[in-house]
Amino acid sequence: MLPNLSFTEENYLKHIYHLQQADGYVTTNGLASSLKARPASITDMLKKLKLKKLISYEPYKEFQLTVNGRKMALDIVRRHRLWEFFLVEKLQFGWDEVHEIAEELEHVGSKKLVEKLDEFLDYPRFDPHGDPIPDSNGKMSLLAQVSLTEFDFNKTAQVTSVGGQSAELLEMLKHRNIKIGTQLEIKRRFDFDKSLEIKIKNQSPVTISEQLAKVVFVKQV
Repeated sequence: MLPNLSFTEENYLKHIYHLQQADGYVTTNGLASSLKARPASITDMLKKLKLKKLISYEPYKEFQLTVNGRKMALDIVRRHRLWEFFLVEKLQFGWDEVHEIAEELEHVGSKKLVEKLDEFLDYPRFDPHGDPIPDSNGKMSLLAQVSLTEFDFNKTAQVTSVGGQSAELLEMLKHRNIKIGTQLEIKRRFDFDKSLEIKIKNQSPVTISEQLAKVVFVKQV
């Protein structure tokens, strides 16, 4: 039987999951940076999560989620992304408005509510930012996609996801009329700063920074 968790413990598991997805292992300093917390308080919580058998942790070493820890983290991620989808698709929130609200709603742990929500939304596979939504078994659909910086010139790309959910990033994408499903072509790369000139369908060409292009993921149409 899986343990009951506090809001704080759930947040830790979710952050550990995302860091582990990126790097394979997690460090105390990396988690402290992600949570904007002091390393000392991080260590205390890691000891609690280890006692609940949710992480494999030894002081001063890299650590990972256990099988049960990953299962619980995926459940939290599932709730978060389903709520984001609901807020955008049913309540007409902007994709740059939903992350913080979903951060609160994800802690509503009723399994029946989550399953009813999934059914009501017709079992979406991706959230409004293009991130895969785990199903009830923790399985996710994966897309064959690349960063815009790796895409070929003069071929039609379709935006499939973005590599972040900060309000600043999503505001910039909105300003550039880039969203999930947007079709565009790369017309030019500037050697000076590696920025890209892109042509969005039915719009005039615009220039975006290399930093922005790196977090826009696309597939060929």
